[in-house]
Amino acid sequence: MSEHHIVRPSTYLVVLTALFILTGVTVAVAFQHLGDPWNDVVAIGIALTKASLVVLFFMHVRWGTRMTRLAVASALLWLVFLLLITFLDFYSRGWMGVLGK
Repeated sequence: MSEHHIVRPSTYLVVLTALFILTGVTVAVAFQHLGDPWNDVVAIGIALTKASLVVLFFMHVRWGTRMTRLAVASALLWLVFLLLITFLDFYSRGWMGVLGK
């Protein structure tokens, strides 16, 4: 049986504090006008950072085996694939005529 990594509570508190700070930054950026695409880009960047912290520390992927990392990587690849085909479908609809309009 493999050993489990013991995480100090201070690590969890640091990550939790970072998540709270990033949530505050998200709220602050939501009230600022940064230009046309930049509000969305900053919000998605902060969300990806927060999701990475949760996956790495709270789900113990940072200390996991290669199989765990492979499972997370394959899930992310699958998500990218699903988003890609969704966006391709959305952007290709302008090429077809819509009946009744």
